[in-house]
Amino acid sequence: MICADHARRMLREHADRLCRIATDATLPDPAVAVLAQADALGRYLDELTPRFAPHPGSLPRTPAPPPPPPEAGEEALDEERLLLATATAHPNEVTAMRWLQPDDFTHPLHAGLWQCLVALTRSDTPVDPVTVLWEAQHRGLLSAGAEPTELLDLLAGPVGSPECWGERILQRSVLGAAHHTGRRIEAFTEDPATTPYQLVVCSRRALADLTAASTPTPRTPAL
Repeated sequence: MICADHARRMLREHADRLCRIATDATLPDPAVAVLAQADALGRYLDELTPRFAPHPGSLPRTPAPPPPPPEAGEEALDEERLLLATATAHPNEVTAMRWLQPDDFTHPLHAGLWQCLVALTRSDTPVDPVTVLWEAQHRGLLSAGAEPTELLDLLAGPVGSPECWGERILQRSVLGAAHHTGRRIEAFTEDPATTPYQLVVCSRRALADLTAASTPTPRTPAL
């Protein structure tokens, strides 16, 4: 019982630290720090695995906290707009950015336009604002209320490089996933019906979701 309570408490501390790092705006490289903490959490789970024997039974029914809504602040939206405009001006760089996924965007329209850019570059179609608008029409993005002139304006005015803006978007997405992972593990530790073995299994699954969200990364260290 003492070992089980200690493991539960330590796991909660690791999860709490992951949440705090993910929301610490003072860190110079927050994504690097959060992934380092995720590695530390994974190593602790490795230590716990041989201490608690597996047992039959279903996984706990602890309700997981709902995923947070995408952080659609003005800064995040500006970064997504700049990525789309810059990627339209430099489509040759889009093919090397397979690490950026639609789920990383905070605005559904921006996610859809990114899919348009990826599709056009993969088919070797010449890319410019008009061809992106044409692809967006075929994908039904204009039916969501977006005006053609608004999309053309959005795709104009490239600044910097697509990879630079893409890395910022990915970093924001990884931090959000890390915070949600920490909250999921905290929820398991706070449920007294969850056995130590179940804690290890469920925490590993939550951590695997974070790993999937943060890899492949653009380069090391990019975040």
